[in-house]
Amino acid sequence: MPTRVSIVEVGPRDGLQNETAVVPTEAKIAFVDGLTAAGHSRIEVSAFVSPKWVPQMGDAGAVFAGITRKPGVRYSALVPNRAGLDRALAAGVCEVAIFAAASETFSRRNINQSIEESFATYEAVASAAIAAGATVRAYLSTSFGCPFEGAVDPARVAALSERLLSFGAYEVAVSDTIGIAHPAQVKRVLDHVLRGVPLDRLALHFHDTRGTALVNVFAALEYEVATFDSAAGGLGGCPYAPGASGNLATEDLLFMLHGIGIETGISIAGTMQASLALEQAIGHALPSRYVQAERTRS
Repeated sequence: MPTRVSIVEVGPRDGLQNETAVVPTEAKIAFVDGLTAAGHSRIEVSAFVSPKWVPQMGDAGAVFAGITRKPGVRYSALVPNRAGLDRALAAGVCEVAIFAAASETFSRRNINQSIEESFATYEAVASAAIAAGATVRAYLSTSFGCPFEGAVDPARVAALSERLLSFGAYEVAVSDTIGIAHPAQVKRVLDHVLRGVPLDRLALHFHDTRGTALVNVFAALEYEVATFDSAAGGLGGCPYAPGASGNLATEDLLFMLHGIGIETGISIAGTMQASLALEQAIGHALPSRYVQAERTRS
């Protein structure tokens, strides 16, 4: 297993994009600043997408303008196309994320493009981003199963992951968009993906729909995978994936990793404080088990 794991905190973007409550810009800024204070070094802040389709991300520029950026911390944004990229660059974003899918139906439902059409778009976006001095991260959604098509061939996941890296992305996050993965499936996918994707350019993104996210992380740790996405408070879901619940909770991930002796450089208590401060803004209570877990551990 790795001795240190890098966590990509996606709560401000993937976590909040599916909330029905209107979260004030000031609350989003405070959330990101709280995560920075907790020691997070990779934070996905927002998305420069159409406010018509994802209204929660309509204030992306204002959020980036308001956060306090700490040297050494990477603040990223999701972009769907060249227009989104231009808005992100104008807001001073230095890292963008592109998001493709491993199933045709999800790709069309999510971005109204086929897989091939989306890859043509993202190749151009990645090229323009790199030319402007930004770094590029890639997601590959529905890598473990599609809500519309069912099973997804791991060989296709591997091939599409390699193509995304060929566009200049420094990392690809192979994603379980609907939380359907289990450890045996994680191993099957990794057996295929790692034939062509270097270990240090691979991340995994799990949702916790069936309560299997942590065991899936553990299975990946046995392959020496050392980068995982998670969302503070277990926020999230996907507006175009029926039945998908929240992301893997960062607090739970930290508790497990620290418990088995893997370093992250992130404070569980600080992350919990950032999550709890968001409660009023989103209108419902986040899990309280983190408080008791931290007290027990200390």
